[in-house]
Amino acid sequence: MSTSLTNEEVSRYGRQMIVQGLSSNHPIDQQLLLKNSKIVLIGAGGLSSPCLAYLAGAGVGTIGIIDDDVVENSNLHRQIIHSTSKRGMLKCDSAKKFVNDLNPNVEVKTFPVRLTNYNAFEIFAQFDVILDCTDTPITRYLSSDVAVLLGKTLISASGVNTEGQLTVLNFENIGPCYRCFHPKPPPPHAVSSCSANGVIGACIGLVGVMQAVETLKVLQKIYNKDNFEPFMLQYSGFMDQSLRRFKMRGRRDDCISCGKKAENKITKAMIEDGEINYFEFCGSKDYNVVADEERITVNEFEAKYWKNRNYNDKTIYIDVRPAHHYSISNFNNEKFHNIPLADLKSYKSDWNKLRAEIPDVDKSSEVVVFCRHGNESRLATRVLKDDFGIKNTKDVIGGFFKYIDDVDKSIPKY
Repeated sequence: MSTSLTNEEVSRYGRQMIVQGLSSNHPIDQQLLLKNSKIVLIGAGGLSSPCLAYLAGAGVGTIGIIDDDVVENSNLHRQIIHSTSKRGMLKCDSAKKFVNDLNPNVEVKTFPVRLTNYNAFEIFAQFDVILDCTDTPITRYLSSDVAVLLGKTLISASGVNTEGQLTVLNFENIGPCYRCFHPKPPPPHAVSSCSANGVIGACIGLVGVMQAVETLKVLQKIYNKDNFEPFMLQYSGFMDQSLRRFKMRGRRDDCISCGKKAENKITKAMIEDGEINYFEFCGSKDYNVVADEERITVNEFEAKYWKNRNYNDKTIYIDVRPAHHYSISNFNNEKFHNIPLADLKSYKSDWNKLRAEIPDVDKSSEVVVFCRHGNESRLATRVLKDDFGIKNTKDVIGGFFKYIDDVDKSIPKY
């Protein structure tokens, strides 16, 4: 544990050390709280980028970064710690380089893995405070349960589209955990993600900045057991920016994670043995609704249908992405029909509605179905086969993006 600051550190952190009224501690002691702190961020994306930058700049001594993904072009509008030159690099390595360039006093530990039941305890045990910077309920429940069992404070943020939210969980082992707020997860269809629903970089960035502020308040003991009150911050960026703070209730006695009176409480063994199945609990969407023989690869699609296509061909091609996705990038061919999955499902076997979009379709038609990544197209294939009886319907594995990656990189990929 460090007991002093170097002259370089005093110079670097001086502007924040002279801020008055935050604590009764000596300014150097207040900075030493950060220097001796160890935090870990789950994810190195849009939330983590500003959060990591400000916490590293503020002088947090040790920062861990968990992320098994690589930097892609589509990340760069919001994940500002990465750069064009780092495309293809592991995000945790890119983030480490950013931190090292910004503040060489910070020790960075990287974990190029996906957080799971089997590694969460080992990783979290090395740090004082956990920051969840992801957009999946599975990670939120897992990180909260493990934080409770290890007695760690968890600062959880999420953001998508133009909105975000933020809370501090299991503070000093007295605050509520994520299960106290959400004993049951939302249905899978209600869960949004940046990749599916889009995100405005500046909006999610603001939530990440607020997450950094809350982390500083925890690390520098601005919060304590006497003044901390559970809360939820909700940010909305458009049309009129707003930030609302909701007072939340404390721990639930019947919470199976942190409650004092709960039966069948969650244990470390239950998590590490896989008895707690977070995927099953959160009801991850089941896309496995078509058999192998009902699917074709993008190369099979290219060879059989698209490479030598002609306009006398009666094959029907359907792209079930949302219309605003389709408008950005598509095959740019009139033989393709854009019918979003939600619309197709709403037809409920009504041939009049289907023929309003595709006049020549009937039960004998040969149909090929695309979506973005090959998930929704499987559901659409099932609808066309079961609701409309179009037995000769094929789903394209990996979807439109897989076709771009493997067959035609000239098509824009968003």
